[in-house]
Amino acid sequence: MTNSTLTQSHIAAYARFLVSEERAAATVEKYLRDLEAFAAWLAGREVTRETAAQWKNHLLENGHAPSTVNAKLSAINGLFRFMGWEDCRVKFLKLQKRVFRDASRDLTQTEYRRLLEAASRRCMEWLELVMETICATGIRVSEVQYITVEAARSGRAEVSLKGKIRTILFPKKLCRKLLKYAENKKIASGEIFRSKDGIPLSRYQIWKAMKSICKEAGVEASKTFPHNLRHLFAITFYQASRDIVKLANVLGHSSIETTRIYLLTTDEEHVQQLEQLGLVS
Repeated sequence: MTNSTLTQSHIAAYARFLVSEERAAATVEKYLRDLEAFAAWLAGREVTRETAAQWKNHLLENGHAPSTVNAKLSAINGLFRFMGWEDCRVKFLKLQKRVFRDASRDLTQTEYRRLLEAASRRCMEWLELVMETICATGIRVSEVQYITVEAARSGRAEVSLKGKIRTILFPKKLCRKLLKYAENKKIASGEIFRSKDGIPLSRYQIWKAMKSICKEAGVEASKTFPHNLRHLFAITFYQASRDIVKLANVLGHSSIETTRIYLLTTDEEHVQQLEQLGLVS
């Protein structure tokens, strides 16, 4: 049985490993948060399978959703594997496959339009265009850095993430808006979306800016975050194409099962489909 104390040097070494494996910056950041929380909870106690299991129970007792608990367990299990502490790994909670999506977190096209209008009223042209770019292409917020002047001119961007390279195509209208914006900002090449200091925008800056306009737009804060724009793209794209394989490729998913989660119907939509079957006399 492994008996070891988790140190900051262990966490830092694992972080460097994740970066070397080309894990997304957001993933690395989340894993580090979870590992720091685990280390704080341990309070110097040794890492064993028993303490790892106790942490799992602690998370559940404190009201964390099962999916959240599993995400946090993934972080510590990954560290254990990296450290060679295989006998400390803890089992994930068994979850039933999701059948419906939570409609309370859905961003509708009407709400999306209201967010754009609110950004326009605030004279936040950059935010309006960032939201349109994510929603019209389905890119991740971490991939906004690939929206360059060169990409807008060619109508496509080569996105590299998690060791995979995929091509993102832009609508012609979006290309024109991006190039006009770059011209007005005197950006001749490179990333289009930058701070006043010329530094590429971070995912946090985009997230914070969206939160700042949601009340004015009349959109719940729980719905207002960059990844929801990607969800709206996925749903709209699938409704137009009915091609889940193509959608998976566009989104950069390695598994169609991941794409399926984006396309779950709400319980209300499912009831409507049942009504249309006409099987009740």
